[in-house]
Amino acid sequence: MTIVVTGAAGFIGSNLVRALNARGETDIIAVDNLSNGDKFKNLVDCEISHYLDKHDFIERVVSGALEGELTAILHQGACSDTMNHDGKYMLDNNYQYTLALFDFCQEEEIPFLYASSAAVYGGGKVFKEERSHEGPLNVYGYSKFLFDQILRQRMEEGLTAQVAGFRYFNVYGQNEQHKGRMASVAFHNYNQYRETGKVKLFGGWDGWENGGQSRDFVSVDDVVRVNMHFLDHPEKSGIFNLGTGRAQPFNDVAVATVNACRRHEGKPALTLEELVAQGILEYTEFPDALKGKYQSFTQADITKLRDIGYNAPFLTVQQGVDRYVDWLYAR
Repeated sequence: MTIVVTGAAGFIGSNLVRALNARGETDIIAVDNLSNGDKFKNLVDCEISHYLDKHDFIERVVSGALEGELTAILHQGACSDTMNHDGKYMLDNNYQYTLALFDFCQEEEIPFLYASSAAVYGGGKVFKEERSHEGPLNVYGYSKFLFDQILRQRMEEGLTAQVAGFRYFNVYGQNEQHKGRMASVAFHNYNQYRETGKVKLFGGWDGWENGGQSRDFVSVDDVVRVNMHFLDHPEKSGIFNLGTGRAQPFNDVAVATVNACRRHEGKPALTLEELVAQGILEYTEFPDALKGKYQSFTQADITKLRDIGYNAPFLTVQQGVDRYVDWLYAR
């Protein structure tokens, strides 16, 4: 029987395919939109049984051609560009697509694991999976928020099979190079340092010091482990924050990235103060376009995730970025 991974050539999707391969699973249908052809590189070292374009896949789902053929859908396919303000496209791609796959999985009585986002919390200060703390700042966040609300309604009515949504916080790691401006801070810091010998961060704004804005940065390795845990436990359903439970400043990411690069160069690590004093870390004026639309602080409340039995530790920024830079250097 076949597992479907949507967004399979993308960042998290390709890492999920690789994790399934490590478990001996190769009967995998990889679904994606390869208009950005370079994404194929993320699947070169993966084993799959078939590839389908997103639109061909949806047609097969709607027509019933896949009835009785699948064991689970891991749905990562979405537009993740928070600066894309085309609401019709965003809701078609992120909400309607997810809803169609959810309905299919309920009819087939198979697990449905899907990507939600911490963007549903908007500018809030509490990051807990409760309606009172949710208020997206952009249409991307709304598209994720909307399906989460539908799922809550359906859960009250009763589910026929597992549905688990993961509110990803700031994910970083291997296979994100195609994401352009939406790639992680660690990825951009790495490329800036390799190209110019310097790293630039936003300066202070809204009460935050230079580089002090803080996010819950989570390694894609941890994201994959959580997905696999739920795949192993089909009795567990719900909406869950997927972050480390720790907020770390952008300064920490920059320091970890630069020092990991310096390790490869045979140079000693430097403190934040030393990096600033030597001009290796610089701050730029906070852009007007992001004011009022920017999450200056996120920190996942992972109580629900721990309560359902996920007890593994999460990598710190220093640990995860070290691993990531090693991977980048190897390529």
